[in-house]
Amino acid sequence: MADDQTARRRRWRTLDTAAGGLALDLGLYAVSAIFAAITAVTSTLLPHRAWGAVAAVGYLVATLAVVVQLSLRRRTPASRLVGLPGRWAVTGFTWASTALLPVLWQSIDRSAGRTDRAQEEVLVVEHSGARLLEHGTPYLGPDAIAALPPGEQLLGYTPYQPGMAMFGLPRALVDAWWTDARVWFAVGTALALALAVVALRGAPASARPTSPATPAGADDRRDAALLRGVQAATVLPICALTLATGGDDLPVLALCLLALALAAAGRPGRAGLAIGLAGALKLFAWPVALVLIVWGLTRRAGGRVAAGAIGLPVAALLPALLVDRDALTENVLRFPLGHGLVTSPAQSPFPGYLIANALPAGRLIAAALLVAAGLAIAVRLARRPPRTAVATALICGYGLLVAIALMPSTRFGYLLYPLALLTWAPALHREADTSTVPMPGHLAGRASSA
Repeated sequence: MADDQTARRRRWRTLDTAAGGLALDLGLYAVSAIFAAITAVTSTLLPHRAWGAVAAVGYLVATLAVVVQLSLRRRTPASRLVGLPGRWAVTGFTWASTALLPVLWQSIDRSAGRTDRAQEEVLVVEHSGARLLEHGTPYLGPDAIAALPPGEQLLGYTPYQPGMAMFGLPRALVDAWWTDARVWFAVGTALALALAVVALRGAPASARPTSPATPAGADDRRDAALLRGVQAATVLPICALTLATGGDDLPVLALCLLALALAAAGRPGRAGLAIGLAGALKLFAWPVALVLIVWGLTRRAGGRVAAGAIGLPVAALLPALLVDRDALTENVLRFPLGHGLVTSPAQSPFPGYLIANALPAGRLIAAALLVAAGLAIAVRLARRPPRTAVATALICGYGLLVAIALMPSTRFGYLLYPLALLTWAPALHREADTSTVPMPGHLAGRASSA
């Protein structure tokens, strides 16, 4: 088993470092260009088609840029243009052209009157911001939702935590392209990722390699792993498409990555605040918060992590609870659990969805499997709590992957969470960690490292 893990690790490192990382960059951008082009031609969702038309060009230009870098590397391998600075520049360009540019374009078109330039979640968040401003709660009660025309009842639900409504406040105040919720999702995502990069690059001296035995180039390897993690959270089509057309998951994901980066940098209190902000936006961050609290307990900092991780979501929930408890329950609990007036349209064919719809009492079976998986993770946390940010990221990534697979109602887009978390893990490694840095090619085998 150990030999298999070592072999997988070596294969991944060989792939990840081939041509100084440029080979995998080339594959990433080329495959993404094909995906975007296919989306532009075949998608039945008009915002997705619009994204694909723009993103395909951005990915194609990035692919050509990497081809030029590979050619230049053969002649001047020491050039910064083919090293990490050049790769960071191409990554930044790619995110700007495949995510930020489509966001701006679709927002401007929508402001000019186009009704096919945003997914429903954008409207939901903006409506929740308007309700928060007018009524003190982002949620409609069950009676108010029932009074809506049948075709509009789904949009009456806000299946997010109260903090998400903050991204809808600009639209409630001013009707302009720059108040589109996606613009502010992009701002929040960029800010959180920038802070995460700063935290990992500016870790305390005690968390950075100081031993003479540290291999030469260790800093470069960590920076390369950080770049790969940022790519997974920005330029992967699943992330760029989500930000350009809907976007509500990206700031949540970015805040989760920031929390893990702060944990790796030895700042448990700030990690708790970051994951608490994510939890005030969406339930997807709550499992990450629980694992981070367990990590904090191993550092005698569980209280500092929990203060932000639990305190901020509770503080966000209290006003909505006091204004209209039934509306909060209907939107945040009944609807996601399938007991609302209408059902969620999230119906990707994962095992949980297939079980729920194909077997007698399928929803109960899927729910039982989900609970069993949660209990298994809880037992693992109790017996072998994660002692490093790397192990924490792996547990969160694989745990969310299992949860998404077993949920009766879910979407392919939710896969951006485990993909980004698992790819982020190698960037969290520090010399002070007791675990070896796991790479995506053998993460399953290393998930129990502590």
